[in-house]
Amino acid sequence: MARHRSHSVAFKRQVAQEYLSGETLHGLAKRHDLSRNLVRVWVQKYETGAFDDDAAAAGTIQAYEARIAALERLVGRQALELEFLKGALRQGRPPRSGPTSVITGPTASPSLRDVG
Repeated sequence: MARHRSHSVAFKRQVAQEYLSGETLHGLAKRHDLSRNLVRVWVQKYETGAFDDDAAAAGTIQAYEARIAALERLVGRQALELEFLKGALRQGRPPRSGPTSVITGPTASPSLRDVG
């Protein structure tokens, strides 16, 4: 069964720098218990600047900005729905109080003349 480990950006950067300073791919992979292909991938990412702190921060900021925009759209949609429902409540019929029947209709409310 395959092992899945996660390594810090600092460790990946260190391994890539060791390779670029002249260490062999086989020696690095064996010493750190990594696959040679993984070391190649890390070196390629290091050369493109993927392990730079600024690049990582920019990616995180971009992800947060996308999430914020999606949440703002959701809030706007919900605000419109709320305004629509408030308007429907104002224009709608007042709610009936008391039981009603299809045959007899709503119950009649006593007038002040009938009380006395």
